[in-house]
Amino acid sequence: MKDQVNRWISADHAHCWHPFTDQESWESDVPVVICRGEGSWLFDFEGKRYLDANSSIWTNIHGHSHPVIVKAIQDQAATLCHSSYLGLANNKASELAEKLCSFFPDSLERCFFSDDGSTALEVAFKMSLQWRQQNGQKERTGIIAFENAYHGDTLGAASVGGVSRFIKGYGETGLDVYRVGSVEDLLSLPEVVVETASAVVIEPLIQGVNQMRPWPKGMLAELSAWATQHGIHLILDEVMTGFGRTGEMFACQNEKVIPDFLCLAKGLTGGTMPLAATLTKCEIYEGFKGPDRTFFYGHSYTGNALGCSVALANLSIFESENTLAGIEEKGAYLERELTNIPRIQEVRRVGLILGFEVGEGGQEFCLKLRERGVLTRPILNTIVIMPPLSVTMDELKFLIKAIKLEC
Repeated sequence: MKDQVNRWISADHAHCWHPFTDQESWESDVPVVICRGEGSWLFDFEGKRYLDANSSIWTNIHGHSHPVIVKAIQDQAATLCHSSYLGLANNKASELAEKLCSFFPDSLERCFFSDDGSTALEVAFKMSLQWRQQNGQKERTGIIAFENAYHGDTLGAASVGGVSRFIKGYGETGLDVYRVGSVEDLLSLPEVVVETASAVVIEPLIQGVNQMRPWPKGMLAELSAWATQHGIHLILDEVMTGFGRTGEMFACQNEKVIPDFLCLAKGLTGGTMPLAATLTKCEIYEGFKGPDRTFFYGHSYTGNALGCSVALANLSIFESENTLAGIEEKGAYLERELTNIPRIQEVRRVGLILGFEVGEGGQEFCLKLRERGVLTRPILNTIVIMPPLSVTMDELKFLIKAIKLEC
């Protein structure tokens, strides 16, 4: 087996290109090669296990290889994996759209499927802008976004993002964006910006890539009221915060906000398959009826039955295992324990989304945690902790012990 693993590593170094990775450093490193997952744990080919402390980049919800999800994949794969969603329907996509819209009855009534977080945002931007153009508001071409935001890597999403290292040489061109830092900034926007804005977009409650920085409580509700007052579409990027991470199924429910567009991905399939959804209101949908108003956007695997079946299984587990009940308790435990560690300078948390500052050496800190059986990644010198929602208290104690040993 060791020879086989070495062959895989050699092939990786020779041919693979990893995201968000300094490939020069990567080629001199000996990577961990993961072979399986079980619950909150990942296992390499040497048999060592690692606590998946960032849910495999914020995607895993109920743990790896959950039997309900595995069965859904097996059953659906034996029936139908995919058929085109252009001019055809399938039962699983219909059921999933109905289920997602049921979280916002009589408000978000339409669901458009895509592949990932970036495309969920692209759908919202394009829908908002096209709706304006064909419904008598051609002057509204701008997007208001927040500084230090991250909304994905496709061209439109990157241009709206506010982290320079992610848009360098690419996202500087794209949508017409006006950036603000707070609700106070919104209130002082020039009249021409407000009158020509199509939408405002935000990561609700907490910014992820901006080193896990929460917004002030009540800010989302204020933003929603402002957008409504000025006839500006509110786009919520819940790619990270959706599906229980904040203690509610969706972050916007914490402040009883209903957006014009709700963008979902990552946890939608419980960390198993690429799938995204953009929910919107009936008013938006009605504005696209007619042959000259068609929404010309879509992907080959849009609404694929396999992904939709898995998403339905994922949502069913929230009910059967009462997943949301323990989120705040687990998050509060982590915050309390981490706050008492001298080296840690600041802890920022919403629900079971958490980041803590180590001052310097964030990457090295995470590598040392890996040696102790914990996998996560830093954002600069912020260590991100976002385990599966199913993580147990004993597993969290293991995590805290590993962190203390490195502090």
